[in-house]
Amino acid sequence: MAVNRAEQRAATRRALLDEGRRRFAADGYHHVVLADVARAAGVTKGAAYHHFDSKAGLFRAVVAEVQRELGERVAAAAERHDDLWEQLRAGCRAFLDAGTDPAVRRILLVDAPTVLGWDEWRALDEESSARHLTEALTALAEAGIIADQPVEPLARLLSGAMNEAALWIARGGDPEATTHSLDHLLTGLRTSA
Repeated sequence: MAVNRAEQRAATRRALLDEGRRRFAADGYHHVVLADVARAAGVTKGAAYHHFDSKAGLFRAVVAEVQRELGERVAAAAERHDDLWEQLRAGCRAFLDAGTDPAVRRILLVDAPTVLGWDEWRALDEESSARHLTEALTALAEAGIIADQPVEPLARLLSGAMNEAALWIARGGDPEATTHSLDHLLTGLRTSA
């Protein structure tokens, strides 16, 4: 009996997350109504409030999930390469490519900083994709591929540039030109080509 209840709770939570994600990506945070999400997920409004307390709570959980998935996507792209430099390039490109995903664009890049606030959004980013960027830059500096320098400000500069570039691509900017510009930007960091 306990297993069935636990499975039911997990299934309810999953249904709410899936429907919330779909609606937040399509309509944006401010146009989503939690009761509508619950109804479409086939659960009661009370169940939605039980699992997430509020629309903001559901959004926060969706943001964390999308952010984690993005971090995994970036890390997987980087891990396909043995060369540290190619790992950085592949991870950055994977991040830019993710900007065409409506969930990443609308949920992470547009709504999350506003709805959650900058500090909470940065903390979630830090736990996932930003951490990978910092680790990659640290490894590159230690290997002498980029100049020895404070990595944290460099990671923040690159992260901000890539967030802006991903938004630009998502709004119709040229992905090929952006990737080309990214390669030029990154090449400027190298101590030797």
